[in-house]
Amino acid sequence: MSVAKHHVMIKGVKDGLVFLLNDACDWQELLQELQHKLEKTHQQILTGPIIHVNVKLGNREATDEQKEEIRAVIKQKGNLLIQSIESEPPKVEIPPEPKVTMTTLRGMIRSGQTLHNEGDLLYLGDVNPGGIITSTGNIYIMGSLRGMAHAGLDGDEKAIIAASHMRPTQLRIAGVISRSPDEWGIEEAFMEFAYVKEGKMEIDKLHQLHRIWPDAPIK
Repeated sequence: MSVAKHHVMIKGVKDGLVFLLNDACDWQELLQELQHKLEKTHQQILTGPIIHVNVKLGNREATDEQKEEIRAVIKQKGNLLIQSIESEPPKVEIPPEPKVTMTTLRGMIRSGQTLHNEGDLLYLGDVNPGGIITSTGNIYIMGSLRGMAHAGLDGDEKAIIAASHMRPTQLRIAGVISRSPDEWGIEEAFMEFAYVKEGKMEIDKLHQLHRIWPDAPIK
């Protein structure tokens, strides 16, 4: 019966030898190849004075019984002294830091102009009638919104549109379109925001934002 020659690698290091054992193959095949290399193919480098051996099992979690089987095979060579039989510690995946997606822009969007943004947008300036501002996230306008704004462009109905002076020709959040501005009932010049509630566009004062985002973190 032929013995595979790729499950066991033996490397020389400063303090002796390292046995690298395949962590995906059958256990009995692994022991068989280890035995074969100790007796046949690697006799020349495994003879002589005492040699310290460290056994690396990769990601394999070997039982105490399996480790004893490895020791029993290696101890047949009287000059090999096992220092350790170790598995690699499991890799802990660290979740990536959330990326800050707020973009700050300034200027003026005139009639016929369109500004698009990926993520949240803080716009310092006015959007004039006939101008369009769109974003995949939230839109915050520190100025007058008198044109059209579309937030949550990719379908996020939790997005909002806020403006210092909210007098748009039209608002859209995801696929929801606002009613006529005349029907909003907003007369005082406070900063306002638009959001979707039960599939309909609503307008409210910005200080009421905590009602729809009660657990929003302060960044």
